[in-house]
Amino acid sequence: MQAATALGSSHKRQGSMELVQDTSRPPLEYVKGFPLIKYFAEALGPLQNFEAWPDDVLISTYPKSGTTWVSEILDMIYQGGDLEKCRRAPIFIRVPFLEFKAPGFPSGMESLKDVSAPRLLKTHLPLALIPQSLLDQKVKMIYMARNAKDVAVSYYHFYQMAKVHPDPGTWDDFLEKFMTGAVSYGPWYQHVQEWWKLSQTHPVLYLFYEDMKEDPKREIQKILKFLGCSLPEKTLDHIVQSTSFKEMKKNPMANYSTVPTDFMDHNISAFMRKGITGDWKHTFTVAQNERFDAHYAEEMAGSELNFRLQL
Repeated sequence: MQAATALGSSHKRQGSMELVQDTSRPPLEYVKGFPLIKYFAEALGPLQNFEAWPDDVLISTYPKSGTTWVSEILDMIYQGGDLEKCRRAPIFIRVPFLEFKAPGFPSGMESLKDVSAPRLLKTHLPLALIPQSLLDQKVKMIYMARNAKDVAVSYYHFYQMAKVHPDPGTWDDFLEKFMTGAVSYGPWYQHVQEWWKLSQTHPVLYLFYEDMKEDPKREIQKILKFLGCSLPEKTLDHIVQSTSFKEMKKNPMANYSTVPTDFMDHNISAFMRKGITGDWKHTFTVAQNERFDAHYAEEMAGSELNFRLQL
């Protein structure tokens, strides 16, 4: 908690102009063919030396697919449902973001130093870029996938408010970039499919955002079983209630509101915006939807994965 407060005050001391010049809208940098936020690309060198511990749990998602939601659920499980303990620090400090790096912030690797076992970790990296140690140690991983149309819309709003991304341009521009994989972390299609394939050979619990929206208790029970944990029914119900979108949206330790405006401007768009399934219908035009569907059919041909576009 103190670290987060100190972060905020050090940002104020630096002066907003300097910070804006530091972080504002750098172009993406390619690593092994994958486009990444410039600072995150810089973090990947040191990250290769990351040493996983056997009791680590990695939360993996493509961006805007429920990462913070799963992180909060897992921290609540680890804290036995104690909400006060889960408010000890912002979620990005409680669950270090492996590839995170940005001017004026501790990197993901630096944040790890203050976390004792058992550790919760988070990444959006495609498989080609994750530290080998996580695979060698057979670390348990929880992957959450969300339908591509809702991801694209949410990612567009996130690009607008989080200034470490390049300018997204118009929604039509951004949708084209999303379809061709020219957004940070590369193509959604490859990400969801390669992690699905990994789940056949590695301890990966593959979850769907839409299933979690439909019946969070059922999905949290899957997580408990995967982790080999059990909780009293009352505690489980408390976790379901405390990790609802409505509760998390107003929780400063979960909603990223402690992050300085120079870095994430919540006046442009909230980090936790709507959290619903089917919001894409309010954004896609008929023409965009037809073009997207045709492209999607090509990219996902032969895939076992089926996504629900509405509940």
